[in-house]
Amino acid sequence: MYQGIKLSGFGGQGVISAGVLLAQAGMMEGKEVSFFPSYGAEMRGGTANCSVVISSDEVTTPIVSEPDTVIVFNEPSLTKFEPLVKKGGLLIINSSLITSKAARKDIKTLYVPCNQIAGELGNGKVMNMVALGAFAAATGAITVDAIANALPKVYKKLKPEVIELNVKALKRGAQFKLN
Repeated sequence: MYQGIKLSGFGGQGVISAGVLLAQAGMMEGKEVSFFPSYGAEMRGGTANCSVVISSDEVTTPIVSEPDTVIVFNEPSLTKFEPLVKKGGLLIINSSLITSKAARKDIKTLYVPCNQIAGELGNGKVMNMVALGAFAAATGAITVDAIANALPKVYKKLKPEVIELNVKALKRGAQFKLN
């Protein structure tokens, strides 16, 4: 099993922290992982993306040039990263902020209103967890439980109620399935 993932959006959307969380969850499940962040010139509001590999075999490079899955949180990220998705791969689109539809027909696309769901849960900051829940459910590369169990390891200072909110966001995201 090999899953190369690219996450992309504006700084401040939790792109990098979602990548760190995925990598930690993979390690906790005994998988081989890598994490490779990339930032724009500015942090908050600039572009941010990261590559994560989750594999049952040794990871030989952290660079994901042809991702199995791309998760995009904003319109510029869709434009930039949709062409890179491996044929037959998965594109997860934050349909709360992205009005465009995927142009490619040789990939699977999952539209998830991440910001809307996060708002319904009472905290917009958990929109990245909604996307990770959708990713886990759609790919099976990692479980929602593994991501939930990694939360206190990655975010050591989070209060229990904030961890619980993040788990709710993961579970809501996991309700989105491919047709």
